[in-house]
Amino acid sequence: MAAETTGVDLIPVVALLAAGVVAVPIFKRLGLGSILGYLSAGVIIGPFGIGVFSEAETILHVAELGVVMFLFIIGLEMQPSRLWGLRREIFGLGAFQVGLCALLLTSIGLATGFSVAQSFVAGAGFVLTSTAIVMQLLEERGEMSTPKGQRMVSILLLEDLAIVPLLALVAFLAPVSGNEVDTGWAGRLSEIGIGIASITGLVIAGRYLLNPLFRILADSRAREVMTAAALLVVLGSALAMQLGGLSMAMGAFLAGVLLSESTFRHQLEADVEPFRGILLGMFFIAVGMSLDLLVVAANWQMIAFYVVVYMLAKGIGIYVVARCLRSGHREALERAVIMAQGGEFAFVLYSSALAVGIIDGESNAILTAIIIISMVLTPLAIMVLRRLTPQDEQSLEDVDVAAELSGTVLVIGFGRFGQIASQPLLLRGVDVSIIDNDVEMIQAAADFGFKVYYGDGTRLDILHAAGAGRARAVLICVDKADVAVRIAEHLRAEFPLIPVLARAYDRGTAIELIRAGVDFQLRETFESALLFGGSTLEKLGEDPDEVAEVIEEVRRRDAARLEMQFAGDIQSGRNYLQGNIPGPVPTPLTPPRRAAKALNEEAASVIARKTTEQTERN
Repeated sequence: MAAETTGVDLIPVVALLAAGVVAVPIFKRLGLGSILGYLSAGVIIGPFGIGVFSEAETILHVAELGVVMFLFIIGLEMQPSRLWGLRREIFGLGAFQVGLCALLLTSIGLATGFSVAQSFVAGAGFVLTSTAIVMQLLEERGEMSTPKGQRMVSILLLEDLAIVPLLALVAFLAPVSGNEVDTGWAGRLSEIGIGIASITGLVIAGRYLLNPLFRILADSRAREVMTAAALLVVLGSALAMQLGGLSMAMGAFLAGVLLSESTFRHQLEADVEPFRGILLGMFFIAVGMSLDLLVVAANWQMIAFYVVVYMLAKGIGIYVVARCLRSGHREALERAVIMAQGGEFAFVLYSSALAVGIIDGESNAILTAIIIISMVLTPLAIMVLRRLTPQDEQSLEDVDVAAELSGTVLVIGFGRFGQIASQPLLLRGVDVSIIDNDVEMIQAAADFGFKVYYGDGTRLDILHAAGAGRARAVLICVDKADVAVRIAEHLRAEFPLIPVLARAYDRGTAIELIRAGVDFQLRETFESALLFGGSTLEKLGEDPDEVAEVIEEVRRRDAARLEMQFAGDIQSGRNYLQGNIPGPVPTPLTPPRRAAKALNEEAASVIARKTTEQTERN
């Protein structure tokens, strides 16, 4: 009997997975990075390679979901307050860079003989940097939360937002036939209105519907339903934006931002992460497949010219903007190289321009090839930059990575604060596990008799490997405020029963740590400054007992002020501070240090009567 066929052709699926599994490790071992490995694998198995796939566009449309999920996870890390804090970078730095680069690239098109509309479309598409490539590079290098990483993320967010007005401009630049003159403007304004309505609807739904939905699903205790709901939120938000004529990635990002302060944030991130990684790899493979080698061969001189000129012009524009806004030379140069390529949103812009008649099919293929080749060249350009501007890279030689630790106390961060904090524990014989991500410090600590493991406390898998779930207490002793808060949030979400004690950089950090749910926080200079001030009073001849009372009063006032700031804002509780300006200064009511004494019989009877009345009321 002949074997029945199931109707499912697994050859393309196996080829797609095998290409990534084989290519990426090889390219990473060669130091070329995973992105270039995916892109090369796509070229090899694509229509112009061995031909396993004949229609790369189909794979690309599916793989774009990887970018969508990537933006959702980025949104989960961007609380509205944090996003608001980046408003200057987004609408200042981002708008400045997009505007200047668009002007430079449009000028190149005009100088080489193309019309204004064609030059603008070609240049504007190249201005839109690849979100997937830059985010992946930042994540691999651990720079997502650094100041320079946040600036690049801000620019990418502005570029994602810019796709909306750019699509509108493409529509306005389109040739309008006679029968469309009366309806063209109304239709285009209607599209803009639909886009705004889509964003408004998504914000309202995210604000009032998502948290109650996940609360109901969590009560059902069905893990697979939570995973399905997470995917539903991501893909539903992307679909809503797409139906409104906007970017799918922007919809997913907004959904992530709206859920960033939800108690289900870490669960959502864990559910989406596996899909994100696979689909993002598929996206890069599909981009490699989309490279039309026949078009490249027929127009290689033109394509090579525009790839080089566009990347140079855009890089110069980025560098100038960075330097104008006071970034250092190295940061500006690095940003220029990392963001000099075109991006995936250019495909959307060029397709729109093709649909309305600004460019023809051959021009679309050439422009798409220019974008893809620039994306392929980006990892190579970064390698060249590293060779030309070498940095002292940390070597993990003689350094153990955190794995299966089981200390009674876990210390995260072993700088000057962590070293001192560990001493009382070690003197009492407490089993202390220590992790840090500074290799030089780890190696130096070994010379003084400390075993410190390499590990990044902001990663959940490292916290598990370091034994956070088995410890009786976790000490956050890192010196960066945002990193301390992120670690505290991870610990509270993943290990709610483990006591967490944290070092705070300043009052603002202390308030954020309290909101994150730490059991104890201490500003790193508070106690040492109190001791310093108290010693000064003693040197001035004050009685030590009186000095101790004054120090305790300062502690009480500080605690009261911090409580008011937690309930209000950073300006609250200012009356608890003792200033040095002469004159009457209003101060809060404080309880008397000593009990009242009657100086005569009449006063004694009044005090006795008041005491009796108070006792009866109580």
